[in-house]
Amino acid sequence: MFVSAINGGGGTLLATALSPDTWETFNIIRDQANPSLVHIQASNGMYLQARDVNQLTADFEGEPGWDNNDATFVMKVKNGLGGEYQLANGWGASAPAVFKKHRDSFIQEGDFWFLANNGVNAVRIPVGWWIASDPNPPAPYVSGSLQALDNAFQWANNHGIKIIIDLHAAPGSQNGQEHSSSRDGVAEWAVQGGTDYLYESIMTIDFLAGRYANNQALFGIELLNEPGEAVVPFNVLDYYYKWGYSVVRKHTASAYVIMCQRIGGDFAEFVNTLPADNVVLDVHFYNLFNADLFGKTTAQWNIDFINNDRLSLLQKLNTAGNALIFVGEWTNEWEVENASQNDYQRFGAAQVEVFGQATFGWAYWSYQNQLNRWSFKQSVQQGYLQSPSDGWP
Repeated sequence: MFVSAINGGGGTLLATALSPDTWETFNIIRDQANPSLVHIQASNGMYLQARDVNQLTADFEGEPGWDNNDATFVMKVKNGLGGEYQLANGWGASAPAVFKKHRDSFIQEGDFWFLANNGVNAVRIPVGWWIASDPNPPAPYVSGSLQALDNAFQWANNHGIKIIIDLHAAPGSQNGQEHSSSRDGVAEWAVQGGTDYLYESIMTIDFLAGRYANNQALFGIELLNEPGEAVVPFNVLDYYYKWGYSVVRKHTASAYVIMCQRIGGDFAEFVNTLPADNVVLDVHFYNLFNADLFGKTTAQWNIDFINNDRLSLLQKLNTAGNALIFVGEWTNEWEVENASQNDYQRFGAAQVEVFGQATFGWAYWSYQNQLNRWSFKQSVQQGYLQSPSDGWP
């Protein structure tokens, strides 16, 4: 529910609104001398205040000072997000120009030439649900994402590369992370209430499948990226994957339909959700994000983990059910401190060898990144990730 200043202000605040409108929109004003202090202004110009320990009201008239008064609050940011929602919202009126400059320069046709020249045969491109309403996406998103994807298909065809379209950000957020364009760190995608986010997601899949089904570069459509096990129930995702499969098959019989594991869940829980009909299960392997397991380890320990634990799991998954197995995300980075270039080369070589045994292959996260080891392009150019003599498996 959303917090409402009843009548736009002048009285009580209630958390009863299913969707935000004028009464649920507030202006946050920071103290320039101490940005953690804020005033919260309702739509009628009055300010929120806490005169009573049990109730907030929106009835402070005039301009509250920054002294110890009932209309001054301390704001603490629990989790700083930096996804597309925050970027577009933060840039405001400048966002269209900022995003256009980025899209025009960050990935260009020369990058597809680089990939083809280095033996890469496909790319996995993340998109947000608002792409289906481009060039007029809902605020704060700005136009241009659909043209960027169209460009990628043209360049892919020019250089013999296939494309997997990955619904990386679903409406409401499927994991609460910035890469799913969470508005506020809360995952609401699987919550059935006033907004049917599953339906909106399916409409996005339908749009993408319909637009690119006859394009020779289309290789597959990933129905959802990294749903969180803690916030997306199995039965909801199982239903969604079956729905998404039928929608893709309405447009194309040959494109691969790709599911993604629930992050934190059983890797194999969706291997038999769909029939053995060009269906794939995407699993993500990082030697990161788990300090208890990967913290304070050595280079050799990580390489052994890939060659033993990851290989054993992958071999089981390869024969577990109907779905082909795709290591859809991995990167040549770890928790090892002061690792040498040779350490990175050996770690990368182990991952390429093991993940190359997945029945659907692998994709590196990501192609280009300001953190060099997260960047396939920089890692290859700088010699930290080396192609096997017989090519990428």
